[in-house]
Formats: sequence, C-alpha cells, structure tokens
Amino acid sequence: MAYKPQYFPGSTHIADNRRKVLDPNHKLEKIRDISDKDIVLLMGHRAPGAAYPTSHPPLSEQQEPACPIRKLVTPTDGAKAGDRIRYIQFTDSMYNAPCHPYIRSYLESYRFRGMDPGTLSGRQIIECRERDLEKYAKELVSTEIFDAARTGIRGSTVHGHSLRLGEDGMMFDMMQRFVLDKKSGIVKYVKNQISEPLDTEVKVGKPMDDKWLKAHSTIYHSLVGVGTRDDPELIEYIQRIHSLRVKYGYLPKE
Repeated sequence: MAYKPQYFPGSTHIADNRRKVLDPNHKLEKIRDISDKDIVLLMGHRAPGAAYPTSHPPLSEQQEPACPIRKLVTPTDGAKAGDRIRYIQFTDSMYNAPCHPYIRSYLESYRFRGMDPGTLSGRQIIECRERDLEKYAKELVSTEIFDAARTGIRGSTVHGHSLRLGEDGMMFDMMQRFVLDKKSGIVKYVKNQISEPLDTEVKVGKPMDDKWLKAHSTIYHSLVGVGTRDDPELIEYIQRIHSLRVKYGYLPKE
C-alpha cells in the first residue's frame, strides 16, 4: 500500500489548517493580486525591469566535470542562469496570523525547490536564486498564508510579532514599512523590506476580519484561539517524541 503522508498530528482546526498548507497537493487559495513589479519593489534587491545580476556564468556555458547527481537533479531557472542568491523575510503576528515561522519553513520545503528556509521565534527567511525567489515570493504574498495586517515583509528590524495589535488591528512595525489607509481600508507598503522609502506605494489589499483569521490560523494560542493543551492528539505526539529522545540519549538499549 502506498504511503500517504499525514504532515501534522492533531484533531483541532489549527491542526487541519497546518495539514492543508503543508500538503503540496493543496493549492493555496489566492486572495489578492500583486504584480511582479510590486514583488521586486517590496524586496528591494534590484530595480524593476533590470537584468538579473549573476554570481557565475550560465550552466550551459560552464565546463563542469561529469557528475551523476547533475544528471539526476534538474536545476531551477535561476540556477541555470547563474543568478545570485537573495532573500525575503516574513514576520507573523502571534495573534492569529494565517501562518507562522516553523510552518512557513515546512511548507516551503514541501512546495519549492532549490531554496533554503531559516526559522526564528518571530521571523522566517527564505533564500534562493533571485528569479526563483520572485516566483516563490509572489505565491507567498498573494495567497491565504499572508494577511495584510498580521503578516509583515521585514528584512531587518523585525520586532512586533508578539506585541499587542494596534487599535486598527495592525501588527507593530518600528520602521513603519506598511500603513493602513483609513479611507480605503487598504494596507500599503511605503518602504521596502529593509526600510528604504519607495517611490511608488505597493498595495497589498484589505486585512481579513477576525472571524476569517481565527478560522484560518495555524498558531496555537490559548488567549485568542485554540491552546496546545486543547489538542490531546498533538500532546500525545509531542510527549512521544520527547520520551523517545530521552530514552535514545540515555538508554539506547531501550
């Protein structure tokens, strides 16, 4: 019988949401339109329309020795062209943001090729070839795992994920990269991810309401949603992992 991955344990809707976004066969729901130009502006690595800087000649022009692995692994478009490595970094509010750092790294590993995710408590970075990054970033920003108010694109000074929300529901950003237009209700970026002012504002749409965010959250949080202890199946799994780690480390015979 073919093995069917489960992706994540748990019996709550938080666990269901995690399994959904982690499954590469599940197509993430698109909830906003964002152009290729806007993605380039948000990241700030090159000017829109500029050629991609390279770190080495295209693979087709290199005289590489014979390698069986090279025959097995198809290079990404960015690797073929010799693009340099660049990044995008996200900050997710603990108050029911639709995604969060560890889940981001897992889902990117399942869905994308040729990239390196990095995870900290309040931020998550993805590094890869530049033209591949722009394609991946567009999916990450335009779909259900990004909220205009509770998710931030922040290459530096990322603080704010654990702070209480503003009266308008916006996550704190010390660099004020994105602001809520009170007349239109649309969030717009006035600075790129490293806080350089933009000549053209980038609109990322309206924030989702609390009901939607709570229903789509992937974060266990007892004060604003479902706590970890409210999911017995998850607790059983975590305890099993810790038990096996201790036994393996101290009593390998067992």
